[in-house]
Amino acid sequence: MGCSFSFEAELLAAGIEVRHITEGVNVPMYNTNLPLQGAGALHGNMVVSMRPIPASQVAKAVEVTAAMPRVHGAPIHVGDPASLGIKDLSHPDYGDPVTIKDGELPVFWPCGVTPQNAIMQSKLPLVITHAPGHMLITDVLNADLKGNG
Repeated sequence: MGCSFSFEAELLAAGIEVRHITEGVNVPMYNTNLPLQGAGALHGNMVVSMRPIPASQVAKAVEVTAAMPRVHGAPIHVGDPASLGIKDLSHPDYGDPVTIKDGELPVFWPCGVTPQNAIMQSKLPLVITHAPGHMLITDVLNADLKGNG
């Protein structure tokens, strides 16, 4: 399972600020009302990460991240958080809030915290996973995550 942290270097290289990096905090993540397709005892709703992007750069952010489908790819939603069941962007369910400036839109990507929600609901006796904002480190380079390969 990929993590959107992997595409942040590409956003920065494209001249798109990644606010949580600028502010020195963890990316904000939110529970949504988007149901997942269950598998056996596992079920739940999608968790998304959010990055505020200037409206003039949203198309570029979509293009950059769509090139990396193995690490969540393109955003699933741009704009009104209420349509995802998110009530208040200043109070993320995981991570830290970030500043959203005038002229910026909240842009939402699927998040690797999603499986934790499903796992918690399934009440399995033992599970090993990552903590929000603290990824497993491997020898796979971000450049190797481009494309469907």
